[in-house]
Amino acid sequence: ATLKVPMIFFCRNNGYAISTKTTDQYASDGIVCRSRGYGMAAIRVDGNDIFAVHSATKAAREYAIEHSEPVLIEAISYRQGHHSTSDDSYQYRSVDEVNNSENIHDPLRRFEKFLMKQHWMDENDISAVSNEERMSVLKAMERSEKRPQPKLETMFQDVYKEMPLNLMIQEEALQKHMKKYPEKY
Repeated sequence: ATLKVPMIFFCRNNGYAISTKTTDQYASDGIVCRSRGYGMAAIRVDGNDIFAVHSATKAAREYAIEHSEPVLIEAISYRQGHHSTSDDSYQYRSVDEVNNSENIHDPLRRFEKFLMKQHWMDENDISAVSNEERMSVLKAMERSEKRPQPKLETMFQDVYKEMPLNLMIQEEALQKHMKKYPEKY
């Protein structure tokens, strides 16, 4: 924000900080209010509403470009799945809570209901699109898995115009580590 660059910071506030409810993490009702401390404009939006997110993002983009300033978007959502593969979210929230949220707030289900209410699509159309997209993703994954792995040194490129010393040290340490344990790489 201090550099006054036209940038959008998009925060998907899913109600949890890993396994802790955000209400136990901070006293405010979200993070949108924190933007004022950084001198940034901010928008809070229903993160489960495709149209609202599109509208908010469009408005944020227009503001950022017009004022050459950053904008924070806080999209209030709900994390339907586990935080990670090592997380069992049913240890800190009930199955009923998750199922209820999925039935009410799932953005794709909400969008599907909208399309059907407008009589633009029916369940067969939605199923066909879903299957088509699933196959498209699987084919893309197959293609990407056949591509050669990128060279590791590319991880350190195109980040800075001139690589800072601390990054040079990290790259050197990584190269030494890989030479020491070549069977792992």
